[in-house]
Amino acid sequence: MNKETNGKICLGAIAGAHGVKGEVKIKTFTQNAEDIAAYGPLESETGDVTFSILNFRPDKIGVVAKIEGLEDREAAQRLKGTRLYVKREALPQIEEDTWYHADLVGLRVQAKDDKEIGVVIGVYDFGAGDMVEVDLGPDEESMFIPFTRDAVPIVDIDQGFIVAVPIEIIADDKSEEEKS
Repeated sequence: MNKETNGKICLGAIAGAHGVKGEVKIKTFTQNAEDIAAYGPLESETGDVTFSILNFRPDKIGVVAKIEGLEDREAAQRLKGTRLYVKREALPQIEEDTWYHADLVGLRVQAKDDKEIGVVIGVYDFGAGDMVEVDLGPDEESMFIPFTRDAVPIVDIDQGFIVAVPIEIIADDKSEEEKS
């Protein structure tokens, strides 16, 4: 889940220490784990601490990294839970019909008939593609919608909304196509 805060986008979080020489495990939120170090030094959420990654190697949750100034396990362990941000302008321009997850969080979710459904509160990949989590209101549980062209045919960042098609309608349309 990427989160934008004060013009910065979260690229990862320190999951804990690795070994005794001050390395840390970083859970990355980038498409490619190695991109955690591609955009320059990372910052804490408040911007008062900067983290320069000296080297890294792939790990099952992202990367194991050596951060400048961390020399021992205790110092690395104290950073557990620290979210790592980069200034938005450091990120590359994206292609048409692609979005940073941070661009989607907070968008209104509407049905095709313009009825408001809720608000996007997160975008996740559980292994089968991106899913958009929608907050339906205070008395409802959130719901997940596949972030596919069929389920979300319209994304309008400038106007602040997406259009979502209920899964039942997509399934009905697919079965109708199969009958023809």
